[in-house]
Amino acid sequence: MADVEADDRARPVPAYPSAWEADVVLHDGSTTHVRPMRPTDADALQAFHVAQSERSTYLRFFAPLERLPERDLERLVNVDHADRVALVAVSSGADPDDVEQIIGVARYDRIDDDEAEVAFNIADAHQGRGLGSVLLEHLAAAARERGVRRFVAEVLPQNGRMISVFRDAGYVVRQVTEDGIVAVGFDIDPTDRSLAVMADREHRAEARSMRDLLHAASVVVVGPGADQGETLAGRLAARVLADLRAGDPSVVVHAVAVPGADPHLTLADVPAPVELAVLAVPAGEATDVVRGLARLGVRGVVMLTSGFAEQGPEGLDRQRALLRAAHGAGMRLVGPGSYGIVATREGGLQLNASLAHTPPAPGRIGLFCQSAPLAVALLAAVGRRGIGLSQFVSAGHRADVSGNDLMQFWADDDGTDVVGLYLESLGNPRKFSRVARRLSLTKPVIVVTAGRSGQVVPPGHAVRPTHAPPRTLAEVLRQSGVVRVENTHQMLDVAQVLAHQPLPAGRRTAILASSASVAALVAEATAAAGLVVSGHVQLLPEDADPERVRAAVDELYADPDSDVVVVVRIPTVGGPDAVLHEAVAQAAARSGRTTVACMYDLHGLTPELTAADEAGRPWTVPAYSTPEDAALALGHAARYAQWRAGDRGRPLHPPGAQTRAARRLVAGWLAAEGSGEAALELDSERTAELLATVGLSVLPSLRVRDADEAVAAAERLGWPVALKTTASALRHRADLGGVRLDVADEVELRADVAQVLALAAGLEAADGDEPLEVQAMAPHGSACVVRSVEDPLFGPIISFGLAGDASDLLGDVAYGIPPLTDVDVAELIRTARAAPRLFGYRGLPALDVAALEDVIARIAVLADDLPELRSLELNPVVVSEHGAVVLGARVAVSRADRADATRRLSRV
Repeated sequence: MADVEADDRARPVPAYPSAWEADVVLHDGSTTHVRPMRPTDADALQAFHVAQSERSTYLRFFAPLERLPERDLERLVNVDHADRVALVAVSSGADPDDVEQIIGVARYDRIDDDEAEVAFNIADAHQGRGLGSVLLEHLAAAARERGVRRFVAEVLPQNGRMISVFRDAGYVVRQVTEDGIVAVGFDIDPTDRSLAVMADREHRAEARSMRDLLHAASVVVVGPGADQGETLAGRLAARVLADLRAGDPSVVVHAVAVPGADPHLTLADVPAPVELAVLAVPAGEATDVVRGLARLGVRGVVMLTSGFAEQGPEGLDRQRALLRAAHGAGMRLVGPGSYGIVATREGGLQLNASLAHTPPAPGRIGLFCQSAPLAVALLAAVGRRGIGLSQFVSAGHRADVSGNDLMQFWADDDGTDVVGLYLESLGNPRKFSRVARRLSLTKPVIVVTAGRSGQVVPPGHAVRPTHAPPRTLAEVLRQSGVVRVENTHQMLDVAQVLAHQPLPAGRRTAILASSASVAALVAEATAAAGLVVSGHVQLLPEDADPERVRAAVDELYADPDSDVVVVVRIPTVGGPDAVLHEAVAQAAARSGRTTVACMYDLHGLTPELTAADEAGRPWTVPAYSTPEDAALALGHAARYAQWRAGDRGRPLHPPGAQTRAARRLVAGWLAAEGSGEAALELDSERTAELLATVGLSVLPSLRVRDADEAVAAAERLGWPVALKTTASALRHRADLGGVRLDVADEVELRADVAQVLALAAGLEAADGDEPLEVQAMAPHGSACVVRSVEDPLFGPIISFGLAGDASDLLGDVAYGIPPLTDVDVAELIRTARAAPRLFGYRGLPALDVAALEDVIARIAVLADDLPELRSLELNPVVVSEHGAVVLGARVAVSRADRADATRRLSRV
């Protein structure tokens, strides 16, 4: 032991890894903070140990141990964050001066380069909340970052719970019992199963935390003071209190310091437990109020007032302090600057903890938005259309609760059929993609982003910067299967049809119109929306008698060659046609044919267009103001139905790809270079070594200075060869003379060298001493470019395009965000507008696209598993009739800085 301690003292201690700190959601929906152990944790660790039961202590140390000896205590809290790592889960009390209480400890001690011994200890009072699973996931991530690939542990046979934590995490656990001790071991590299387990645990935890918010049976409203009725905070508190009391009478509502409320309680007077708190207090008092709520067992806080991050650095500090207090006490935070929440209960009763005097009608659409002003306009539009909501949440500055959390909840909520999101900013696009894809497979998700790029960051929103092109977000949404629309008007248009009509079976469209000119207009609108007019167009004059109306509707819906119906009646004189309304509603319900309508004096969801099907279920044909609105909504619904019915593919596992080896190589290179934030450009040898870990190689080439060296290189590589300049402006440019192909002999090569050197004279070469490159010839085909860039916000971004000026100047580049599936890779290639060149364009033979897909898949896996990969470019990748060959590669690596760990909450 002494020798080991002496070795520890001799090693330089790495900087405290603050990136490992995370606020996480536990299985019961509460929150806690996970961070590395600190030397100052000695007293807290001793208190944690002393409070443990004899059984827990025995299971951890294999012996009774009332107190930790000082020598052991010192060693346990003094770790090097590399070979000896310890993480603690902590909670905080109501008093800001309270010492954090340790409620769980996980640690590993490295045994050799790849293996470490792991141990856990969870407070007796907090077992069963999923702390062990959370700590294991975070400890495994830290271990992988330090090069550890395998955990081993010695466990007593009666400690079945700990063995279950290892096994339930999705790892392949091997165990051997010897001398009354169970020795377990497992690799900690992520697998499909372990990633699925983590995602499922994240889903259940975050859904539970939202359920606690939206199903609260007791609420406390805290205002700025009984005498503050004229202040904004006072008016907010009075408004939300009145709305709560007018809602579900079963909800117990307490008022503290709310103007006009009687009696005037203090927090100390409120009886515990209380599940939800709504605060309308000055920003400077909010943190203390949240600490005071800890005694009541509050699970969620809705912060109505502003005065936080939107006011600059001081406001951001207030917001951080507020969030630390909430998470430390196990609470989720909605806001600041929230408009509140509305949740429909069984029987149509509502929890209206919002500022909406008239809450939306009960329904089956869940809506999420951020800013309070937008919430006002959005709820007004919902009311005008007669749309019913299952839940409505305004996240304000989105310091904690986000659209991701609500999507996790809505995935399991039987009362929600359609989800609408208005997103002013995305704090974690990779997680959004993962969660939205999971939800979209069962329920449609309609998204509006602020600005066309979706990269607008309003004041108060803590979002990492991004250098990604504006189209990147569009690809994130496309991959996720969400329906992206331009504005909230379109969002509600699409929500109407998806919530109140069956999913379209296809795109074939039948039209019922009141005149030929209207029918032509509708046909044009449907085609523009991506639908196909089936040829069945029924004209119904506005003066048609009831029998003719019913006959025309029946004939239209009897057509077996149509999937959807658009009904448009725009009378030049007269008013609504009640017979047509009834006939269309009944035919749509009877046939199950997706139907939209544009009819005089009807808008939104109306009783005139509602009818029951054979099972007695009511269906409403949504009414739109214009035929274009109706067709656009129907087109979005049809595309979503097609996406949902399609094959979404399987995770990528290219044979021979070893990303663990890639991580080792890069870690060694960065350590040897002492590279800080600056990117390390890899030379050709290192680039080839890195690509080889995922089964890729670059066609051999040699840098040369003159004709003599070029001839020698060609003799070494074998004729014919390609000659290239290394000047950046002419590199890869055969059309400008910078590349000469199929050079067959020495005479031709010497002539080409002279011409290329003359052409590149005065241009800067990649290597001034070696301005030329000789490379073995690849089969003829199409040249493509594959790139990967690590973005601070989006993480790895894969891009693909065909090489050449036309693609660059026209922006003909397709983007994908890993992790990708095999279907995603196929779609990535086919999304490029020039992609037909790969599939037999103008009679040319089709190229080996499968080989190209394999190259992209390997780069996608490397980029996803290696956050240190700052940038990678394969240029060109020549795709021939048989195979794809990489002719050039450039790679840069740097320290990892990816912030998308599972169950990590925002620490703004």
